[in-house]
Amino acid sequence: MNAWSVSFNEPVPYQEGLDIQHRLLNARQENKIPDTVLILQHRPVVTLGNRGRDNYLLKTEAEYHELGIELFHAERGGDVTFHGPGQWVLYPILHLGGNEADSHGYLFNLEQIAIQSLGDFGVEGFRKVGKSGAWTDAGKVAAIGFRLKKWVSFHGMSFNVNNDLMGFNTIVPCGLVGEPVASLKTILGDNCPEMNQVRDALLNHFSSICNRQLERFDADGELPGELAELISG
Repeated sequence: MNAWSVSFNEPVPYQEGLDIQHRLLNARQENKIPDTVLILQHRPVVTLGNRGRDNYLLKTEAEYHELGIELFHAERGGDVTFHGPGQWVLYPILHLGGNEADSHGYLFNLEQIAIQSLGDFGVEGFRKVGKSGAWTDAGKVAAIGFRLKKWVSFHGMSFNVNNDLMGFNTIVPCGLVGEPVASLKTILGDNCPEMNQVRDALLNHFSSICNRQLERFDADGELPGELAELISG
């Protein structure tokens, strides 16, 4: 199955990324575009999913503002998480079917993408019973929270590469008290791969696990006409 992917080179404000997702979601529901995957970094933001609670925020709104961190109530599943530069966020806009036909199958696939990407760089990743995401002995590296609308997915997965993890100290990540957060940088140190290497690993495993042959585009490059309009708004 053919699909598109669009990667962004500069961190994207959360609201802008959400607006792009909604435009792609509507177009995919109307079969105007194929399945499309966004992969990007966000400017610093704490998002609360539909299970997120304010008591998982460890700072006041004023303190977050002073730290340069935006607060955002998101419509995705899941609890509280942090996004920032150095972390890839994968937003697949997919019409689900086959082994993804329910949310559990799709969640398994997203976890598998993260686990196999970790393996590419010599890091053992695994699942934890009753907890979503991808974990390592050093802590959680990938967080997952998505939503389905008319069987089309949006939101998705974040994957820590070389991001500043201090933002996670301002929240209870995913509502998991006492659970550490890790990145490839904290695990591998100077051997941490470049961002573009990790991006390519995530997209490669997405393609094989989700059975989509990706035609890859750069958001700053030449895009198909309809895709260019949806990305630019």
